[in-house]
Amino acid sequence: MAKISVGILGATGMVGQSIIQLLEKHPWFEVTEVAASEKSAGKLYEEAMANRWNISQEMPEYARRLKLKECKPDLDCEIVLSALDSSVALEVERAFAGKGYAVSSNAKSHRMDRDIPLLIPEINADHVDLIKAQQRNRKWKGFIVTDPNCSTIHMCIALKPLLDKFGLEKVMVTTMQAVSGAGYPGVPSMDMIDNVVPFIREEEEKLETEPLKIMGRLSGDRIKEADFAISAQCNRVAVRYGHTECVSVKLSENADKEDIISSFGKFNPLADMKLPSAPKRPIVYLEGENRPQPKLDANIEGGMASVVGRLRKCGILDYKFVVLGHNVMRGAAGAAVLNAELLKIRGYLG
Repeated sequence: MAKISVGILGATGMVGQSIIQLLEKHPWFEVTEVAASEKSAGKLYEEAMANRWNISQEMPEYARRLKLKECKPDLDCEIVLSALDSSVALEVERAFAGKGYAVSSNAKSHRMDRDIPLLIPEINADHVDLIKAQQRNRKWKGFIVTDPNCSTIHMCIALKPLLDKFGLEKVMVTTMQAVSGAGYPGVPSMDMIDNVVPFIREEEEKLETEPLKIMGRLSGDRIKEADFAISAQCNRVAVRYGHTECVSVKLSENADKEDIISSFGKFNPLADMKLPSAPKRPIVYLEGENRPQPKLDANIEGGMASVVGRLRKCGILDYKFVVLGHNVMRGAAGAAVLNAELLKIRGYLG
């Protein structure tokens, strides 16, 4: 089977590097183009990344001789995976979609647009059909799909089986987010050592709005948002990888602890699709009283799972628990790749 050609926008950043790593020997996709800022254009990827490669594995051989180009819609590929900063993603991604490219974006720029899917394939795979309305509305030959904020992804995956089985009325979440979530070089070390920063710009707003679109219902050409309430507080902590979230929920129906844990374990709506990047266990529940922990558990299922633990009664709402997720893998690079795989299965690529 001929592989689908892929371009990576923002290929020199942390998320772009991770996408390059993830697509090494991918069974469906082949990276044919890499693009970044004007100052990097014209250089071989290996040359441009000297002393800038931040992934623990070595740079894939296939990427070394690729020549960086500017982020303009003249790349030789069918789909672009965008790891661009939101400050430039808005116009660049629209330009690519207008020229007929499929765009799988990691940026926030289009997440809440009414006709652009905000995808977590385990939750709302059917939302890809918004693409048809998007193309009609915008007269685009291509299209854009987006993945959510990194904390949103892991919280939503943990909440979805509860919503489906018991109903959700209220959610309160406090996050402890890794420094890698700020990109590279990220937060200055003097701000983070021996410290917790109780503010991440726009993060709380994302956690309070994105889940309602994601877990809403596709009705014709629009999403009817879910109607539970969310309150979020977000903190930056001195952890390299892995966002930890303390979540409390009020359910619509009574539930036993064992029923909730069982619903976590049974949640695997992508099992029959056989997407290469999909985790075999989307939710992994750990019984230990001091788990999950970023150092021990962020890389479970290759960093693509949401790891849950410490489920117990809540004195104000019904239950509380801890969610941990790898913010660069499932929270960013892996999410963009998984969305691209869903597009292929649903007939929007190839």
